[in-house]
Amino acid sequence: QVQLVESGGRLVQAGDSMRLSCVASGGTLSTYTVGWFRQAPGKEREFVAASTSIDWIGGNTDSADSVKGRFTVSRDNAKNTVYLQMNALKPEDTAVYHCAAGQYLSGLRRREHYDYWGQGTQVTVSS
Repeated sequence: QVQLVESGGRLVQAGDSMRLSCVASGGTLSTYTVGWFRQAPGKEREFVAASTSIDWIGGNTDSADSVKGRFTVSRDNAKNTVYLQMNALKPEDTAVYHCAAGQYLSGLRRREHYDYWGQGTQVTVSS
């Protein structure tokens, strides 16, 4: 059973940067597709960005149009950790951010393709 724990969320100003971490236990994160999703109050959980295992043809990434060019997913396999680097933050990025792990190599935006979820970390961006 893989357990995921997110950290790094906090209150920042618009235009600031932030890096979220997702640490795994009970499994090797480098062998999983890892996605980041977010949920704002009163809204459905939405896809943010994801990366597949590098074991698959060097890996693949995807990101939502709303964060493309601002958010990047990276991995530190030695630490069994995946990061979400967020730059040029906007107030509309305010949400609880969750990381998730699964075995699918396509359809990275689909929540049902992920088997394990973290509890989330709060990101608040003030204007």
